[in-house]
Order: sequence, then C-alpha cells, then structure tokens
Amino acid sequence: MDNYIFDLDENITRTAVSYTNRYDIRISADLYTHMDLDASEEHRALIIGAPYGGVKEQSPGLYAQILAQRGFAVLTFDPSYNGYSGGEPRHLSSPEIFVEDFSAAVDYLGTREYVNRESIGAIGICGSGGFALSAAQVDPRIRAIATVSMYDISRMQLESITGSEEDRTQALESIAEQRYIDFEAEAPVLTGRGAAIGFDENTDPVAREFGEFYSTPRGYHHNALSQFTATSTPAFVNFPLLEHIEWISPRPILFIAGTEAHSLYFSEDAYASAAQPKELLTVSGASHVDLYDKTELIPFDKIVEFFTTNL
Repeated sequence: MDNYIFDLDENITRTAVSYTNRYDIRISADLYTHMDLDASEEHRALIIGAPYGGVKEQSPGLYAQILAQRGFAVLTFDPSYNGYSGGEPRHLSSPEIFVEDFSAAVDYLGTREYVNRESIGAIGICGSGGFALSAAQVDPRIRAIATVSMYDISRMQLESITGSEEDRTQALESIAEQRYIDFEAEAPVLTGRGAAIGFDENTDPVAREFGEFYSTPRGYHHNALSQFTATSTPAFVNFPLLEHIEWISPRPILFIAGTEAHSLYFSEDAYASAAQPKELLTVSGASHVDLYDKTELIPFDKIVEFFTTNL
C-alpha cells in the first residue's frame, strides 16, 4: 500500500518511474504532470526532495501535485537507501549520495523530450534544502533553487558533537566503536527516532513537532522512520554541505521558513552566506513542520512566481 498523505487530483497524472544514480543505485520516483500537458512542447520542470527522514509519498508529493496544477512537470523521489529506492544497508545516511540524488534527478528530467533542459529547478524541504543547494553548487544544470524549512544536516551533525575537545573525542570514539559492532551484525544500529511516539506536554518540543507529523495519520508513512544509521555522523562532519554556496550565483535562491521554526537560523545563515540574487521569505506564525503540509501557509503563489520568472 502506497499510503500517500494526500488524495490525487483528478486532473493530475502521477507516474511511477525509476532510474539509477551515479552509484548505480536504483531510485524510486514519481512524476507529476497535468493531464493537459502537451508532450510535444518543452516545459519547465522541478525536482522536489523530501524532508530528512521523509519519503516522496509525503510532503514532496503534496508540493508536486499543486505545482503540476500550475503547469510544471515535477519529479519527486525517495533518497538512496530509503523508501522504495535501492541501496543497502537500509536507512543509511550519506551527504555525498543524497546530494548526488538531486543531480541524478536532473539526469532523468533532462532526458525527457517534453522538458526544457535550460529550465530545471529544485525545491528542497528540510534536510533536502541543504542537499539541493549543495548539488547546485557544482551542478549548473539546476537553474533555480528554493528551500523550505531548510536544515543543514552537516552543520546539525557537527553541532551534535560540538562541545569541549573531550566531548568531541568521546563522541567520535563511540561512533568508531559502533562500526565494529555494525560490521559483525546483520544490520547496522539506527539512531533514536527523531519523531516522538506517544508524546505529551512533557515531550521535547522539537521531537513532539516531528511526532505530530510522522507518528500520526497526518503524515505517517511506513517508510519514514525518522531514523538513520548511527555511524553516519562523521561523514557529514567531513562534508560541509554549503561550503561553496556563493558558487550558485548568478542563479537565484529562494529561502522559505516559518517565523516560529526552530530551524529558522539555518535559512538565515545560509541566506547571509549566499551571493545575489537571493531572497529570504518568512511565513508569519509558521513552525518548521507547518510548511510540510499546511497548504494554507505554504506560499505556493510565491514559489510559482519564483520559478516562472527564473526558469
């Protein structure tokens, strides 16, 4: 059962597709188009990446359907090692491969006859915001980028071990020892679940916010565990995703974040580091997860205007 968190609009065609990335990992994806799309002409196209720990049946598909209604051809995908995409071990988290997944999506879209190769953009939600920007730093085929509730996962992982030198050393030694355990086990150990289950007023506010989406019918999908392999942190620490964000210029970036989002500082700091043209749009009263699925808060008109103007 696919368990999409939204109903498919009768005017939208959703086609299951697959292709391989540079590492020969089979990517499971959905292509959204309006039923009236003229395949004999070239169209603007968008790639939408899932929140960190999420899958294409959740927020990416919701965004894709609405943007397909506005005339874009839109591709959503499950990251490598996650969802219905290939790769072993399951739920592995890799900065390089998650960035590669965006370029592989460009490969696919740019070889469709009805897609204009000069008019491909990307939207990254949560952690995919950082991955989309990182891909765009070195892949000029991505002509315009929007992020929504962006997380810089490499910075987040670095912050998780930041403290005294002793704290950092202990954290890295613990992860290194875990590699021995994983090597001899049938499957690697996963991190704790980032989205709380059975939460109440005493639950950590961030864990509860994610739990209200991932752990309830609102956003639940059996492939979205909000967990990854526990030994992934060092790879992200060694791979600063946004180190060359200024290279994206003169291609435009639109950062979108809620004024009440715990993650707002990621967008603010990335905006400060990026070169022009760039824009930071804050959504009054919105939290981080509100922009996953609350369509009354998501600024779709602005998103459409941004990509129509810049693709």
